Amino acid sequence: MRSYFKKLLYLITVIVFSSAAAGSFDDFFTAIRQDDGAAIERLLRRGFDPNTRDANGQPPLVLAIREDSGRAIEALLAAPKINVELRNPKDESPLMLAAIKGQLTLAERLIARGADINKTGWTPLHYAATNGHLRLMRLLLEQHAYIDAESPNGTTPLMMAAQYGTADAVRLLLEEGADPTLRNQKKLTALDFAHTSDRPEVTELIAGALRKRLPKGSW
Repeated sequence: MRSYFKKLLYLITVIVFSSAAAGSFDDFFTAIRQDDGAAIERLLRRGFDPNTRDANGQPPLVLAIREDSGRAIEALLAAPKINVELRNPKDESPLMLAAIKGQLTLAERLIARGADINKTGWTPLHYAATNGHLRLMRLLLEQHAYIDAESPNGTTPLMMAAQYGTADAVRLLLEEGADPTLRNQKKLTALDFAHTSDRPEVTELIAGALRKRLPKGSW
């Protein structure tokens, strides 16, 4: 009989603990989406892991940045155990999300915490160039971001800027030494990206950079 009651007590304890954990999990990610920094801080003080992924595999910090939840971001960055390099299933890091959104101050804080500027595959510079965020691009380049980084299909930041970014973003990359002759796995150059997007100003910028690479007298 005593053994039976011990097993029953253990079972009740497991059920109560599991229910509490499930409640904390739901509360935590609800707080991120609702930008409730105080609720996040309470859960973290109670021992909730700030690196717990949601049901879709999204890390808390990535989710908070994606949702523009400023108070949630502050609460998470204040957590001593936060991993600023924890990536989502698409291999996107918090710094990449900050880069594509143009969040300069957040990017600076993430870099100061050890965020990887030159991760393999798509990089923060690809993302910043895609939306033409010049100040963020300059920050990444100043921090030694590889200017001709190749995505999994060989696409460079210059190619992304040529198709989606701004003329100023293309100009910055060219001035900083981006190679306009590189081709991705489909054999496309940055000039091809500009042509495809029907962007005359960008096309001329890249064409001008290519002409400068020709021997004198062959222009």
